[in-house]
Amino acid sequence: MDFFEAVGNRACYRGEFNDVPVPREILTKILEAGILAPSACNEQTPSFIAVDDPGVLAEIAEVMGTPTCKTAKAMIVCVSDERPVFNGVSFYKEDCAAAVENMLLALTAFGYASVWLDGVLRRDQNAEKIAEILGVPSNKRVQILLPIGVPARDFPRTPRLPFEKRASFNSWGKQQ
Repeated sequence: MDFFEAVGNRACYRGEFNDVPVPREILTKILEAGILAPSACNEQTPSFIAVDDPGVLAEIAEVMGTPTCKTAKAMIVCVSDERPVFNGVSFYKEDCAAAVENMLLALTAFGYASVWLDGVLRRDQNAEKIAEILGVPSNKRVQILLPIGVPARDFPRTPRLPFEKRASFNSWGKQQ
């Protein structure tokens, strides 16, 4: 799949996954896509944990409680380092977001689906519970979780607003 096809096909999938494993070689390539993402001052603050052990997947699914997590054949956990990297400012959210988008595009290109989960991590201490399961150091934060698998059903891509409603040239709203 070429780059623009992957961008066009990437979508959030919140359904169940088929019982098809995600090979370790594919997970490694997806992780490499995240590692290659840009980061503020090239500090490379995000780290990643790929989970493909059924027992660990089940523990995380118990915390998350979603059908997507319960049937995922792999997960990638983006772990942030919140330390300041430029003039006392941390860019951990931006760094993690860039890495996660790269990984979402990579897994789409390989024919897998996922959903960017972060809001659900912020409630009921879910991020902290997953950090404990995975042995994440206390000075790091579980930021985003990507459950990965082959979708059990077709799912619609959310339509995007037309170009002229989202982009312009040289000033706001200018198309020419």
